[in-house]
Amino acid sequence: MSVAAAAGARVSPFLDLESAPFTFPGSRLLVLRAEGGVTVRVAEYERRPDDCVLVRTLRVTGADGRVAPVSAVHPDRIEFGEAGVTLTFDGPDALSLGGDGTTDWAVELDLPHAPVLRTSAPIRIALAPAAAEHRESARFTAAIEQSSPAQHRTALEATAHVWEEWFARTPAVRDDLADMTAFCWWVLGANIVSLPGRGGRAVVPSKIGYVGLWQWDAYFIASGLRHGDPELAREQLELAFAFPTADGQLPDVVHDEGVLASSDDLPPGDRDNLRRAGSAIADPSAPIPLTKPPLAAWALRRLEGLVDDPAWFDAAWKTVSRSQEWWYAHSDLDGDGMPEYGHPYSSGLDDSPVFDAELPVASPDLAAYLILQDDLLAARARSVGDTTGAERFAARASRTLELLEGMWDECAGFFRSSGAGKPVDAEAVVSLLPLLTGRLPGRYVAGILAALDDPARFATTWTVPTVARRDPDYSDERMWRGPVWVNVNALLAEGLAVSGHADRSRALIEQTLRLVQHGGGPHEYFNPATGEKARTATTAFGWSAALFIDLAVQVSDRGASICFSGDARSPSTPSRSVERSHYRSQT
Repeated sequence: MSVAAAAGARVSPFLDLESAPFTFPGSRLLVLRAEGGVTVRVAEYERRPDDCVLVRTLRVTGADGRVAPVSAVHPDRIEFGEAGVTLTFDGPDALSLGGDGTTDWAVELDLPHAPVLRTSAPIRIALAPAAAEHRESARFTAAIEQSSPAQHRTALEATAHVWEEWFARTPAVRDDLADMTAFCWWVLGANIVSLPGRGGRAVVPSKIGYVGLWQWDAYFIASGLRHGDPELAREQLELAFAFPTADGQLPDVVHDEGVLASSDDLPPGDRDNLRRAGSAIADPSAPIPLTKPPLAAWALRRLEGLVDDPAWFDAAWKTVSRSQEWWYAHSDLDGDGMPEYGHPYSSGLDDSPVFDAELPVASPDLAAYLILQDDLLAARARSVGDTTGAERFAARASRTLELLEGMWDECAGFFRSSGAGKPVDAEAVVSLLPLLTGRLPGRYVAGILAALDDPARFATTWTVPTVARRDPDYSDERMWRGPVWVNVNALLAEGLAVSGHADRSRALIEQTLRLVQHGGGPHEYFNPATGEKARTATTAFGWSAALFIDLAVQVSDRGASICFSGDARSPSTPSRSVERSHYRSQT
């Protein structure tokens, strides 16, 4: 069995048409389970799947007239009972349904705005623009076309070939991680969409609810893609970097119809809800910039050595540098040298209790990201002979580190956020992320380790919760108020390693990998008590899949220590291992 065939076989048990839909790289079509059959939806930006129904139900019946249930789901086809009928893709914008010629069968299609259709011949279900009278409720409708057995066989073969090529790139990992790695690689392929007018393929967080390229997600997704498809990883950063504002700010989201870079890019109702009045610093009537945390250099550094395009890297590093300048020039809202989050959206941790405070919020995680980014910009400047630039970036990183140390609350034992200049009571995972700098004096590292080891704080059954258990706002289930996120664990694991605790880093990585396996897949977030998917979490989630792969590759590299992106930044800085390629050609 080929590598691609083996990977495909590993994936099939995960494709339940509920947590994992039947879809295709580059397609907006989703096939999900429905009573007695399946339903077909269209994935669109900021629209619920229930509002994007193409086919309400598709039911296959056998020769005896009974419904033939879904009996198997593979990456390239759905099989219906013993009727010999399969559903596959015919390119990204159409589905093909046909039989194997051995038995009689029929199909019933319940279509919105149309009579129920019954036929016993092969058909093609293609996307078509909705009629004018229906466009308020749906942008697309189903065009049902007659097909033939030969056309259906051709569609089956073509779809199988696309998936075989994708699975041939599956990164090599330990045997105990191979099944979930194959599924996570499928998730990344399944989540590819085309963004018309945006200029590239986006691997979206999820075709169920998150159909766009979010800046932060793109960085984490690229980290996983680099192990099997570095060029597709590069495309994610190209899209994230392609639409800066005039002053260098990178947008929160790149989507079908444009970008989301400020509150002015939202509909009026959402804009009014977004602007929170009463800030002692920010003007609540002014447009609010919307972006994501500054991990652009962290992501870009991870592609070096994997993408051979010096001119592209030169341009990308300039974009990152301008973005970093924006944070200090336009997001230091109180002028004290420490940038703040002007809105929870820009933090990536929208629902964290840290943002129950008055805006803007100065948060230790933002300080850590800025220090890391300036350190990486300094390293880049040194590598191209820009001594002046390197000194400037390094000096600013050191100043920001001093301000970060000033956020330490000795009595509470954690780095404390502040909202509109007032201390915030909430103890959240943002207080642990300064480890990522690799530059904290030992007493702060010891304080963070104590918090990680304390069952009343972050030592839950499945770590690391996003809010300390002793905090009154802690919840096992509520987004960013307790549940475990794979991206946070990955950053903390890197922070532990660069802060001199490689064994603890590896232990956290191994537990994070076990969490995803235990929970049944790369969900958006997990209950820290049970290790199961939190009730409202999205499934088949892009960055969870990508970072599972990234972490699995790291621990599977026999005889190697855990490696992270970056390099030494000052004599007092613990050295970072130089990133090396984990991409292995499949044989």
